[in-house]
Amino acid sequence: MGQIQYSDKYFDDTYEYRHVVLPPEVAKLLPKNRLLSEMEWRALGVQQSRGWVHYAIHRPEPHIMLFRRPLNYQQQQENQVQQGILAK
Repeated sequence: MGQIQYSDKYFDDTYEYRHVVLPPEVAKLLPKNRLLSEMEWRALGVQQSRGWVHYAIHRPEPHIMLFRRPLNYQQQQENQVQQGILAK
């Protein structure tokens, strides 16, 4: 069984991105014409930190999943937790 491969992150002014390459035996489980929810892609074995969204399907290579999340997502989450702690 092949392994799931994860790209390095890459960025624009709004998002950070990464792509995930699925081995053939996992890729055949992908639905053909819709994006996956976090619960669905995690069920396939994709492992990433929180905040990633499957945002596009690259038709020529459907075994490559495209993900993005807002820049500084993790820092924003940490700040919200800190604010919640301070508010108590």
